[in-house]
Amino acid sequence: MQQVIAWHTMGPAMSEEKRIIKKYPNRRLYDTEVSRYITLENIRQLVIRGEDFQVIDKRSGDDITRTILLQVISEQEEGGDPIFRTEVLRNIIRFYGDSMQSTVSSYLELSLEFFSEQQQQFKDRMRRLIGANNPLVTLRELSQYQVPIWRTVRREFLANLKRREKAEETSENRTTAETKDDTTGHN
Repeated sequence: MQQVIAWHTMGPAMSEEKRIIKKYPNRRLYDTEVSRYITLENIRQLVIRGEDFQVIDKRSGDDITRTILLQVISEQEEGGDPIFRTEVLRNIIRFYGDSMQSTVSSYLELSLEFFSEQQQQFKDRMRRLIGANNPLVTLRELSQYQVPIWRTVRREFLANLKRREKAEETSENRTTAETKDDTTGHN
């Protein structure tokens, strides 16, 4: 933990270039900007600070940033209060290879962007509320503003699900009709 604290206090990089982190065959991560080995917790801190970085496999030269970010998520999910409940993970797994995979990916990405924007707006409004007479009125106004937006996001997602179900139903009807034609044609 001492290494994490010392590394974290170094502050963001002054360079405009993307920060490069190399993963060695011994599974250690080396931050080329600060010339030292780092941990997954250090990677998490880079993400929290909004620093742009790329993780490169030293042996193959491949970009493995996604893999390392998934490891950070896995580590966070194992301890404390997880974001992804078991049923959420099952649903995500079900969408892999499904015709809705790209839609789910876009939906999750847009939802998280929207949530982040709303969270920042909420924080800004709360800062302004410190001097306000009745913060509960402002909180009620904030929630009334957000409900229609979430309804729109949910409506779009449900519309995509209905389109998917309709496409599957059409496919099943065709298969049934073809099977029926095959059996009638052989009499």
